[in-house]
Amino acid sequence: MTDDLMERLDLAKNLAREAGELGMTYFRSIGELVIEQKGTQDLVSNADREVELFIRGRLSDAFPNDGIVGEEHDDVTGSSGFVWVIDPIDGTANFVRSIPAWCVAIACVHQDQTKIGAIYEPCHDELFSCALGNGAFLNDARMHVATTNGLDDGNTGVGINGRTNGQLVTRFIELLVDHGGLFYRNASGALMLAYVASGRLIGYSEPHMNAWDCLAGQLLIAEAGGMVERQSADDMLVHGGRVVAGAPAIFETLVEMSDEAFAE
Repeated sequence: MTDDLMERLDLAKNLAREAGELGMTYFRSIGELVIEQKGTQDLVSNADREVELFIRGRLSDAFPNDGIVGEEHDDVTGSSGFVWVIDPIDGTANFVRSIPAWCVAIACVHQDQTKIGAIYEPCHDELFSCALGNGAFLNDARMHVATTNGLDDGNTGVGINGRTNGQLVTRFIELLVDHGGLFYRNASGALMLAYVASGRLIGYSEPHMNAWDCLAGQLLIAEAGGMVERQSADDMLVHGGRVVAGAPAIFETLVEMSDEAFAE
């Protein structure tokens, strides 16, 4: 790993933890949050905004020439070629209802590839982290995707949001059930992707995700021995896109099911 990547990986891991700890101070005082509705089942609170500002400040101090793309504030154009992608609280709908299923997600993109990913789930003190070509880790232990023989041997994460036609996801779930599978959803796409990387889920599919929700998790899965649809990271930063990932034994089936279900 180059020094540039090592420094950024260390920062991403430390910063994800610190941001998660800051988020926990708000999580323990839910009644004091200011909550707004951005769209259907799409909430934002002052905690999201303040945690993102904290992350942005630390990134700018450490790497002032890097770009930044985040969910809650305007993009920052950098000159170094590195772009940080951040979701300060993924799973806000859970967060504001005191459900302990939310996380901080941080990725770093360079030369059209995601090079670093860190997802921290503070309620259980779990840090999922990786750098391209160096494996994936849960806290300090190397992790690997599930060993499974089929969709009937484990749970598959399924994502849905207010930006896409819900019937597409309904069709996917029907196909999954027809294959003997079970679906899982916890309202945090980033966290479900981390669960695929750690072997808790065998796969994941969603018609469209924003870059800050998925880039860190996709790299985690690839580095943990899983398979992810090939995409341009730069294009994902602008447009987002479909996300299908999973254990090697069931990945192609997930892709075929997603193709059939998500065709409009």
